[in-house]
Amino acid sequence: MTTSTELTGPTGSTGSTGSTRFTVEPYPGLPLTVRDVGAGRPVLVLHGGAGPASVSGVVDHFAATSRVLAPTHPGWEDTPRPEWFAGVDDLVETYLDLLDDRDLRDVLVLGSSFGGWIAAEMAVRDRGRRIGGLVVMGAFGPRLEGHEVRFPTAPPGPPPAENSGRGEDPGRGEGSGPAQGSGSAQGPGPGEGAGSAQGSGAPAPRRGPSPAALQALAAYAGPMKSDPKLLHRLARVTVPALAVWGENDTVVPPDYGRAYAAAIPGARFELIPGAGHLPTREAPEATFAAIDAFLAAAGR
Repeated sequence: MTTSTELTGPTGSTGSTGSTRFTVEPYPGLPLTVRDVGAGRPVLVLHGGAGPASVSGVVDHFAATSRVLAPTHPGWEDTPRPEWFAGVDDLVETYLDLLDDRDLRDVLVLGSSFGGWIAAEMAVRDRGRRIGGLVVMGAFGPRLEGHEVRFPTAPPGPPPAENSGRGEDPGRGEGSGPAQGSGSAQGPGPGEGAGSAQGSGAPAPRRGPSPAALQALAAYAGPMKSDPKLLHRLARVTVPALAVWGENDTVVPPDYGRAYAAAIPGARFELIPGAGHLPTREAPEATFAAIDAFLAAAGR
């Protein structure tokens, strides 16, 4: 990492109740923005295709007791992604370097959806033993026969110029198809139901990832949208691991999650009733209770 710039958040504080963003340049021409909030044992939170807002509840939950680092993957939120920076391995090595450069140890790495793929690969490649725990939620990555991931497609909504690449509605999950589950997030989003801005001239909110985010997601995931070797390599993971899945996840079905967990030695699998692809948004109490119980059992 060649540069570091501290950017104070809206609170104007870097304490446990404040939020700071810093920017590093892991490679020339590739700025990486990281939200840094809280104090205590470090937690790295990795978002999926719906962007940083989709894991804001996770960040807030852990910030009460931990130091949380939440990077924005290059290509999301109008951040630059050089053409050569394409592949999950680029993100994995960048975030492992981030842990090394900040000298962080016993890090809990939590990834949602695409972020779970990154988190799992990090745990496999963690030669520096920086990672102390792994949580994946509705994650994809391994290739499993008979379990095809429903990759998101471009959702309806205003063109990118009107949204600046950040108009996704995180409550809709990562896809643009039917509702993902029975939680409140599956109903009409802001401006979609009664009392919306229809007829007011205001643009309708976008559902799911923006076109710019989907382009970045496709570049990282590649044409196969999976890693055929990852399922076997997960046997290298030695830290306590938890797989959390919504029972109504139609993007990555629960059976995929069960196979994911079974490939990691000693990993636990937790099914969250009534939740879809983003259980921390659709059933937050049950989801965080499951995560907290796992961490308590693991001594964190």
